[in-house]
Amino acid sequence: MTQPDHVPTSKSPASAGLDRRDILRRGVAGGLAVSLFGGPLALTATARSGPGADGFGPLLPANQDGLQLPKGFTSRVVAVSNQLVPGTSYVWHRDPDGGATFATGDGGWIYVSNAERGTGLGGVSALRFDAAGNVVDAYSLLTGTTRNCAGGPTPWGTWLSCEETGNGRTWECDPFTPNSQGVVRTAMGVFQKEAAAVDPVHQLVYQTEDRSDSLLYRYRPSNYPDLSSGVLEAAQILGAGAIQPGQVRDLTWHVVPDPTVAQGVQTRFQVPQATRFNGGEGAWYEGGLMYFTTKGDNRVWKLDTTAQTIEIVYQLSGSPTPVLSGVDNVYVTPRGDVYVAEDGGNLEIVALTQSGIAKPIVRLTGVSGSEITGPALSPDLTRLYFSSQRNPGVTYEVSGPFLGETAPRAVPAMAGLGAALTAAAVAGLGAIALRRDEVARRQSAR
Repeated sequence: MTQPDHVPTSKSPASAGLDRRDILRRGVAGGLAVSLFGGPLALTATARSGPGADGFGPLLPANQDGLQLPKGFTSRVVAVSNQLVPGTSYVWHRDPDGGATFATGDGGWIYVSNAERGTGLGGVSALRFDAAGNVVDAYSLLTGTTRNCAGGPTPWGTWLSCEETGNGRTWECDPFTPNSQGVVRTAMGVFQKEAAAVDPVHQLVYQTEDRSDSLLYRYRPSNYPDLSSGVLEAAQILGAGAIQPGQVRDLTWHVVPDPTVAQGVQTRFQVPQATRFNGGEGAWYEGGLMYFTTKGDNRVWKLDTTAQTIEIVYQLSGSPTPVLSGVDNVYVTPRGDVYVAEDGGNLEIVALTQSGIAKPIVRLTGVSGSEITGPALSPDLTRLYFSSQRNPGVTYEVSGPFLGETAPRAVPAMAGLGAALTAAAVAGLGAIALRRDEVARRQSAR
């Protein structure tokens, strides 16, 4: 049954409008550009030359936090639902879900986390760390919303929080302003949302929908990076028959005529040519590729944002390493390892490695009836954050050599929207060029 649209009425001064001018004035955009793009660009040679998850050893027995980790990795708990975050006066939210990190100008970083709670009880919280990794603050970024499931970071330093309801919307939140209130971006569509992934090269936002007959969407902002207006489109996979593992198919896109459902027809029924996906879940952009998951068929997909092709890179049924089930949130390292969190399964984070295998890198023990959510590396790529959503909700930090080698030096944050967007686009183009070179080398070797 479609749930009623719930619009928060309380607003902080920061919620009056997060428009292009606000972002320019704040000058905080460089934080995430370093975290997602500037950092990986500066670290490209190092990140892409290390073995990544292929070099991780087997999981060891559970540690003091109930986590099984490879040798050389350690963990700690940074927040527990319904409890004060240590060293702060903030009570951590229940049902933590999607998350991401943002670099700060003082060498620290922020981890944001959605709250997937019922009508009017959802929202977003943040943990702020100093350069030494100490938690120095915790605060709210959004309140009064419903079932904030996943979402996605933007290159200009905001967090897109997606409501998983029939009338779900996207809220753009400011991680750098404590106790602010996100701004709703209704033009991005009204549907049962899951995740968002920004392509900074082609200036698009890809979105997934959590239904068994869902569509894959992309949003074309009218004045990127301002998301207040634009065109919503739905994907169609071309070719005869349903796509199968091992195939690479072309994509085409169709305009969704009524993205806000003003006429009462839900978006997934407005484009008859669009391809149906079985339960869209997490999504992440890295280096010209957008990865997303579908839970109904336990698949991980890869979309080439330049070639506009799509393929299935993992499917539980028929996989030579069938260790990943209950696919959900996803994160992609600059090395190209795809970290997929399990909703159920063995409560693992499983890496799809560059050698083509699925490999558990974290397993939570001693907990039942939960799911793993919100995986994201810190800006210097040495710490992994994620949560166990229930029984109780716990947010963890795992430290170790995620690139499979000596930890890289943190890159200082840049200031200004122009620098951030330029770094994001250049990093994306650089990664695309590297990928094309690799393809050319493989073809010449045949």
